[in-house]
Amino acid sequence: MFKKQLVLLTLTLMCACSQDLGINPEGQDARVEEEGGKEALHSERGGIGLLPPEPGRVSAQAVAVDMRRSLAVNDKTILANFTLQAVLNQLVAQNGGTGFTSEQLFRQLWDTQNAAPGQADLNAVTASAHCTDNGNTLNGFPYACRPGEGAQASTSSPTTLASYSAIGLFNRFDLAPVDGSDCGEYRIVFGKTSGGSGRNFLIFEAVLPNPNPGLGLEGCRPVARFWADLSSDADPASRATRLRDFYFTGLPGFSPVVHINHYGNNARGVGQVRTNQFIGSPWMLREFKLQRTCPSTGCIIKFTPATVKVNLFGGLFNPTNTSAQATSFQDHFVTQVASLARGDINRFDYVVLDAFNSGQSNSQSPGVVDDYPAQFGTGASPFRTRIQNELTRLGSPLTPDDIVRRAQALSCGGCHQRSASSPANTLGGGLTWPASAGFVHNSEASDPVDPTRFQISPALLNTFLPFRKGVLEGFLNTPVRGADFVSQTVPSQVSKGTAFTATVTMKNTGTLAWTAANNIRLGSQSPQDNTTWGTQRILLSSSDKVLQGGQKTFTLSLVAPSTPGTYTFQWQMLQEAVTRFGAATPAVSITVVDPANPCTGKSGTGTYEGFFCNSSSQFIETRNIDCSSAYNNCVLNANNNPTRSLLCTWNGNVIYRRELSAGLCNQVDCQTSTLLGSYTGYICNSNSAFIKTNGITCKEAKDNCILNANANPSTSFYCEWNGRAIFRKDVTAGICNTTAASTP
Repeated sequence: MFKKQLVLLTLTLMCACSQDLGINPEGQDARVEEEGGKEALHSERGGIGLLPPEPGRVSAQAVAVDMRRSLAVNDKTILANFTLQAVLNQLVAQNGGTGFTSEQLFRQLWDTQNAAPGQADLNAVTASAHCTDNGNTLNGFPYACRPGEGAQASTSSPTTLASYSAIGLFNRFDLAPVDGSDCGEYRIVFGKTSGGSGRNFLIFEAVLPNPNPGLGLEGCRPVARFWADLSSDADPASRATRLRDFYFTGLPGFSPVVHINHYGNNARGVGQVRTNQFIGSPWMLREFKLQRTCPSTGCIIKFTPATVKVNLFGGLFNPTNTSAQATSFQDHFVTQVASLARGDINRFDYVVLDAFNSGQSNSQSPGVVDDYPAQFGTGASPFRTRIQNELTRLGSPLTPDDIVRRAQALSCGGCHQRSASSPANTLGGGLTWPASAGFVHNSEASDPVDPTRFQISPALLNTFLPFRKGVLEGFLNTPVRGADFVSQTVPSQVSKGTAFTATVTMKNTGTLAWTAANNIRLGSQSPQDNTTWGTQRILLSSSDKVLQGGQKTFTLSLVAPSTPGTYTFQWQMLQEAVTRFGAATPAVSITVVDPANPCTGKSGTGTYEGFFCNSSSQFIETRNIDCSSAYNNCVLNANNNPTRSLLCTWNGNVIYRRELSAGLCNQVDCQTSTLLGSYTGYICNSNSAFIKTNGITCKEAKDNCILNANANPSTSFYCEWNGRAIFRKDVTAGICNTTAASTP
């Protein structure tokens, strides 16, 4: 029946200065990667960090982490174990010791900021990149030389490897992609603390491969567990040893974080080294990839300048820029408005095609090309109108200026300074971009509250680290295996011994990828592993990979039992030889009939009636006919009318039913059934019953209800027979809802 049923360094932590590693799953914006015709996003937002949390996915023993132990490690005693010399020594050793020494590799990085030919001894090893390559451009956009930073390449420079100190280790598990192709980024931040004037920062941002990508993100659980376990380790010396082993040796089965293949030297091109350059002016953020080539003289590794991801050339925002590239960018940007308009400061984002990215991001000078709102301007323009039209289509109260300010906040220069104060930090929708500590977010200065730590910004402490804490805890508190029932299509009646199909759709709510290789199946239930329907397992195909949040529709090719009767249909997900998991499908009953002999046990003669359900019209009524003859006549009519649904009765019992649309014959069934039942009629206006009676057919009950409704045209009626709604008339829309919901 009807029922209701100080200057801080940040490149490593917050800003959109590098490459995204994640591909979003179902329900998320499509991401594009650089390989396979796709485009990478950036390293500050992506992967599981862009997934909205699902409530109720908490394990029996919930995990909680300490942000300062498991996400941002700034303890000076721990960081003293990490040196720039050790990092570069390991990279050189992994290269086989040919090419540059660690000191030369350090100098080569900074020589990229000098005009060619640069340092002679470095060019003798390899043709290094320089700022004057391609006429002081990178990706077609200006790339200025930085002689202040470039001076560190000189053999006589007072700045050496020892001039840089580790000031932060950062866990970016939130950047792990849902498909588990890698396990996120793990960073070491170095700040210049001696060796001449000027401040400078260097950040190694390694992407850690998943050694078991076939498991999906579950293959990364040891990494997440490692970081979480640091929260319960009260001994700084112990944490230091564990962290050093993680970075330089690797967890069991995992490569070390510090590896030449983790900083861009891989097929996907993921991972990078970034700089926040303060020796010269203006303060500038840049990005580099580690490249390895192997000529006959031995392999060589070197740093090569790369585009700064999601740091597009600001002049493309200028409505007066009529170049083909600006037109292309503005066309693309309009498609990203929906992502930028999200009402979550940790999850709004957008894709910037690399063709639009610059090689540098100025965080200091107002009004220059990197100042996006200044380039966008305040006047009317077709570009502004198109953004507003998209916001209107989305029903968003934001303005085009809000959208452009959000884009700037995701750039390196924006997050470091340009978006730190009004009006640039006003992002609309009640969102305010949190302030850095003046151009940086991780400083070589001591924390003013706890001088045993290096300082990190209020933006990290109060906004971004709490969010990443939730992502890490959410992953660890999500079961390895989980499933939700979504929907199913199941016939209510099938013929004995015949093949038929049903569908079942399930959602993966665990971290383990559903694949054939992982032995994930759909198994029969009620009872467990029964073969009532000809099989007890429905397999995934070899190409199936259902990730967390994804859905799989199984098509079940089944065979009905050979004995007529009523049987239960129910299934549940399982990992073969491990466990069943998640919600089972709702149990439904399927009636198995014998179509060749529907009249077994029915003797004598009676009344035969046949109806076309599409029009509820009777095509025959014959009295004094035996059941088998009635059945044969109905089948004949069905064969002669293949596009119509039919229902036939003999002495009030259904002997044949063919529905081209499920439920189409229900009303005819009511009109023809001779079974007796209980009938209750309600007046919805007063929620009171006007009739209650037993021993009445469905047709008689419905006819009586309609009679009363016609006699009272201004009154709303709701009637039931044997607990099934048979008539409803709402004079005012929805007035019978309460009556329908409250009937027993």
